Amino acid sequence: MSDGPPVFIRHLLRNAFVILFLLTFLLLYGGLHLHFFMKIRAAFTPGAAIQGGLIVLLALGLLAPLLIRLLERFGFEGPAKLLSWAGYLWMAVVFLFFSAAILLEFYRFLVYGAGLLFRSDLAAYLPTARALFFIPLASALIIGVYGFFEARHIRLERIEISSHKIPKASGKIRIVQISDVHVGLLVREGRLAAILRKVRDAQPDLLVSTGDLVDGQLNSLDEAVEQFRGIRPRYGKFAVTGNHEFYAGLDDALDFITRSGFILLRGKVATAAGLIDLAGVDDPTIRGLDLNDVPSDREVLSQKGGDRFTILLKHQPLVEKDAPGMFDLQLSGHTHRGQIFPFNLITSRFFPFHSGNFPMAGGALLHVSRGTGTWGPPIRFLSPPEITVIDLLPG
Repeated sequence: MSDGPPVFIRHLLRNAFVILFLLTFLLLYGGLHLHFFMKIRAAFTPGAAIQGGLIVLLALGLLAPLLIRLLERFGFEGPAKLLSWAGYLWMAVVFLFFSAAILLEFYRFLVYGAGLLFRSDLAAYLPTARALFFIPLASALIIGVYGFFEARHIRLERIEISSHKIPKASGKIRIVQISDVHVGLLVREGRLAAILRKVRDAQPDLLVSTGDLVDGQLNSLDEAVEQFRGIRPRYGKFAVTGNHEFYAGLDDALDFITRSGFILLRGKVATAAGLIDLAGVDDPTIRGLDLNDVPSDREVLSQKGGDRFTILLKHQPLVEKDAPGMFDLQLSGHTHRGQIFPFNLITSRFFPFHSGNFPMAGGALLHVSRGTGTWGPPIRFLSPPEITVIDLLPG
């Protein structure tokens, strides 16, 4: 790789990227809060003092993710964790409230249209302003409670692949994939122990992490390191970066991953026990933050030697045009399958390979994990967390 642009240009572009992200986040998330405020005002017509207090509370909810990062950065981990629970649960509620409210607006549109079509007064079938507030709120709270428990119900997704590239003498090789664990303020200790218990019960020969192993500021994670170090598959543990490794601070994230016993694959190929080639690439976020020359998937895969079964570890489920045919299995994550329905209707537009198994050219397979942990809200709805168990069999 070349040395890339001067350091000051990298910092300038990195700051521009962060500012653009924050502006986009505040615009979209602020819109949800404005919608919630307008619904309350229409339902109750509160006085100026109550409206002012409500604005302050909603502003706190809007800024909570930023305040959490500031508290972490200055070492106030207890308040940061408390605000994380409140702020991210609120994020789920306000999103679900908006989604339910949109459905009610669609119902109102249908009733209004039917009234025009049949020239009838159907006002009695229209919900009141208070109903337009309480129905979405009740829906959001019910779904939120359900989603809180769904996020803890980890499912094993099983894949069986037969290949002549697997030596008969080796027998079955079991690979376990975790992805998007997001170890941080909310995913650690008990939740992480439950995840790793599932991993251990699957009895992997090899464990892979396809990015976003960490989340946010990396404070006081020595216990998490020890939990990961307790998993010792006979053929090792391998990992690649996700976008959150860069957001968390790349040096600290890489230190956490390597101390946890993973071999990091950053544009490299490694051979596990002389049986399988694993190629790993950095998340594309590096292009926006660093601008160093980044090798293509094909360039990385060309490093492998022989005709061993080849697995490409890549955080985002993107398939480069020239890569199929050079790998047998690509393991990815990133999408969370939207994590909270109906957000998947948006994420699936950006990632056509959204969740599950997708046949590729040359008989290869792409598997996109729904993710094992949660980002932001500790909630999942119609997208249960996943640990993937892949059994490779001699063909």
